Formats: sequence, structure tokens, C-alpha cells
Amino acid sequence: MANSDNKDKSLLRNFIGGIVFVVALVLLLQLALALFTRHNRELTVPDFTALDMRTVERVAKNLHLRVEVADSVFVKHLPLGVVFSQNPIAGSRVKKNRRVFITINSTVPRLVSVPSVIGYSLRQASAELTASGLGVGKLTYVSDIATNNVLRQQYKGKDIAAGRKVETESKIDLVLGLNEEDNATDVPNVKGFTFSVASANIIENSLNVGKVRYDDSVKNYADSLHAVVYGQSPAAGSGVGMGRSVDIYLTVNPDKVK
Repeated sequence: MANSDNKDKSLLRNFIGGIVFVVALVLLLQLALALFTRHNRELTVPDFTALDMRTVERVAKNLHLRVEVADSVFVKHLPLGVVFSQNPIAGSRVKKNRRVFITINSTVPRLVSVPSVIGYSLRQASAELTASGLGVGKLTYVSDIATNNVLRQQYKGKDIAAGRKVETESKIDLVLGLNEEDNATDVPNVKGFTFSVASANIIENSLNVGKVRYDDSVKNYADSLHAVVYGQSPAAGSGVGMGRSVDIYLTVNPDKVK
């Protein structure tokens, strides 16, 4: 009888010991998993756009990220040598030591030849300048028999001859004819358009882009590229004289555009 009791107690001890071992093993595995997870925790990719490479490398090093220049572009309105775009984008969650590929704004401006648009209509001149990597700047109207006929082309306030080299994306100002009997135009509706599309529509309607205002939702250069017009002055449909300026107000807040 005593032997039977001892045997039962031995079985009970072994059973309890087995449970303790299993529980300890589970806890040990959970602890190891937690340590492993913390060791490989995800990081938030910062916004590198518009930063110079020295700053980018310092920030990346502090966050245990690696940066690699994948490409370069030339954007006239950005400082030379700063980051234009990145992949993964800002806010992405990545593992430690992940590579972030960046595109920088070239340190060497790209030059293009200015075409001759004298004698062209405004629409033809705009198409020709765009095809050459340039754009239409300020429109100035002077009395002439033919409305919207290009009489002079200028750069930085001075006449510029065809063939001259300027930085790509530069704006060429146009002096256009204006017949007094044909000097009115309607303000287009540019609400919901990005700056580049809105400005093209304004110029196409023989008007100038006036004040450009971004609201507080636009925090950086990347935001400005995606911002859209939520307000304009004069209002769409207004009848005005050619050459009048149109002010536009931009946001990345979709509620403002409704």
C-alpha cells in the first residue's frame, strides 16, 4: 500500500514538474521573441525632401538607416544638391538598417536654347516654349492691330535672342499685341488644379498669375507639388481685361476644395 502511495506521489511530482517545465519554456520563448522584436523594431522614415546631403546622412545615421543616391533631376525652384524625392516615402515603417533611395536636385543646372516665338500667337508660343523645356512668364500687352501676337520675348526684363542658353524651366516673358476692340477675356475656373495646371490655364486665357498663397497645411516642397487651388480672385467667369492678374490660394486639405 505504501509503495502504491509513493508511486502516485512520484507520478504527481513528475506531472507537476512537466507543467512547470512547459510553462517555463513558453515564458522563455516569449521573452526571446520580445527581445528579438525589440532588436528588429520598425523605424519611421523621416522626410528628407529639401535637405542637403550632409544633413540627410547625419539624420539617417542617428536613426540607423542607410541612404543611397539613386538618381538626380534639375528643378529650378529647389536649391542645388538637396533631396527632391525619396523611396520609401516619409512616414513609412521600415526595419533597422533599411536603405532609403533618394533623388537629388542636380548641382549643375541644365541649360536649354531659347527658341524664337516672335510672330507666334500666345498659344503657339506657349507650346513652343514648353517643348523647349521653358515656360511662359509675365504677359505684357501693348496696342497693336493683332491681339495675342508676340511682339517681343524677354528674360529677366531684357529682350532675349533666339539661341541664347538659359536654365531649364526658366520663364520667358512675352510682350503681346492688343487690339482695343478685342481686349477682354474671362477668368477660368482653376479650383482643384495644382499650381502648374492652374497657371497654364490662367496664361492660356491671356491673364497673369498674381499672388500665390499656400495655407498652413502645406508644410514642405513635396506638399506644394500636390497642393490644389481652393480659392481664386477674381472669381471664375469674371470678365476682365487681358493681362489682368489672378491670385490663387492652395492647400492639401481636401475639405477646403469641396
